[in-house]
Amino acid sequence: QPVTAEDLGCAGAMAVLMRDCVMPTLMQTLEGTPVLVHGGPFANIAQGNNSIIADRIALKLVGKDGYVLTEAGFGADMGMEKFVNIKCRASGLAPNAVVLVATVRAVKAHAGLTGPESKKENVEAVRVGAANVRRHVENIRQFGIPAIVVVNKFSTDTPAEIAALREATLSAGAFDCVLANHWAEGGAGAVEAAAAVVR
Repeated sequence: QPVTAEDLGCAGAMAVLMRDCVMPTLMQTLEGTPVLVHGGPFANIAQGNNSIIADRIALKLVGKDGYVLTEAGFGADMGMEKFVNIKCRASGLAPNAVVLVATVRAVKAHAGLTGPESKKENVEAVRVGAANVRRHVENIRQFGIPAIVVVNKFSTDTPAEIAALREATLSAGAFDCVLANHWAEGGAGAVEAAAAVVR
């Protein structure tokens, strides 16, 4: 037999806690940028999107000339499709662009390189593994939304590997492919990515 919260005598306490879960949590980055957190990124087990409530609050706060980035799970085959097919239809909102985040290391993993080998330069592995990112770009384009590929740069990435990934994504129809080095430089390391979104 199923065990319910009522059976455990905690349904009332849970309801009190859940009452405040309806509203997003306002947080901030280390640099003071506001962030509304409401929902989760796990598109493999759930819808994987930030809530419509959080998006509407953010849009109201930034005004008609502002920009709102909302998380849509991971991958254009899971999170983005659920975002477009479920969340956009339910909310009436539509994105102006999709930011697809990739790493050289993950691309090489799609070519079979993992562990210490993934940290060594291997341009051919990037070209082979880029088929995965290309497919994500193609999925995004099927929805008529510009795809901006942002390469989350690691210190082990080489200029030749980055160039190969950029070439692969642009030839697949990405609007742009830019580097982000925010893990090392904070917001300054994401300026190129932000500029691509604005374009």
